[in-house]
Amino acid sequence: MQKHPFIAFLRLIRVENLLIITITQLCIKYLVFEPINPFSKFTPSLFFISLLSTILIAAAGYIINDYFDVKTDKINRPNTVVIDVIIKRRVAMILHIFFNVVGLLLGLFLALKCHNIKLIAIQLISILLLWFYSTHFKKQLLIGNIIVSILTAMVPLMPLMYDYYLIGEIDPITSFLISNFLSSFITIVFGYSAFAFLTSLTREVIKDMQDYEGDIQTGCRTMPIVWGIITSKVVTFFLILITIGLLLLACLKFYKDGYHIAVYYIAGLVISPLLFLLIQTIRAKKSNDFKIASLLLKLTMLFGIIFTFVLRYWPH
Repeated sequence: MQKHPFIAFLRLIRVENLLIITITQLCIKYLVFEPINPFSKFTPSLFFISLLSTILIAAAGYIINDYFDVKTDKINRPNTVVIDVIIKRRVAMILHIFFNVVGLLLGLFLALKCHNIKLIAIQLISILLLWFYSTHFKKQLLIGNIIVSILTAMVPLMPLMYDYYLIGEIDPITSFLISNFLSSFITIVFGYSAFAFLTSLTREVIKDMQDYEGDIQTGCRTMPIVWGIITSKVVTFFLILITIGLLLLACLKFYKDGYHIAVYYIAGLVISPLLFLLIQTIRAKKSNDFKIASLLLKLTMLFGIIFTFVLRYWPH
């Protein structure tokens, strides 16, 4: 593993995952939302603050996860351990606290701009969930997997939520126009949110199968340990089938609307990798096999995000 502290820091905060979060929100904001909503009050500066808050809290979550997971990681992936090897535990905890505090303050600023202080609960609950995920929920059956999946599903919804509160009180005519503009957008965003939830939950189960050896030695009660690898594969199989089923429904809708390029894209670059993932998961036996499956799913998630370019630049 690279010993340079900065490279180790980037590994610690999972910079590639933070990049996916950034790309997701940028695509939702500027390729889906912005072109069809002339009433948006979610300015680029406010969007940047929201994005930065999300990234900082996510980075803090990755740090605290590694902080409490050093023992397990030394068994599962010894070459990737950063804390206690390159970055001291005290430094990691300071970074965790700093990122959370700044992320929370940015969330407070957004809540005040939206004239709804209750919105700070989004950042506060996220911080608490990520903390308890690392200390308790991760080692329990399904709870940790579902928490991570819900937080992942929230990422595409953030621009919609803040803009809803920023628009505030409006006259009935404008409200009617906005509802017409936003109906298709809401469908797309909630579709992305459902896709994010299902693929994230699938990936969490696959990662649990990948980490089976280390988890069982450190007292975890994950699905592969409690229900067994075979049952976990069956759960993964059905999660992928559900995802493919929903994507086929989306293809049917696009086909009826004459939007054939969208059908080709989803079938070729999203559904096809998921079919390969089914085969890879069924055949997987070693930890490295599940690692390949996890990477394949992450690539599929990226193709799903890139679909926003199709929606924006290849109109039917």
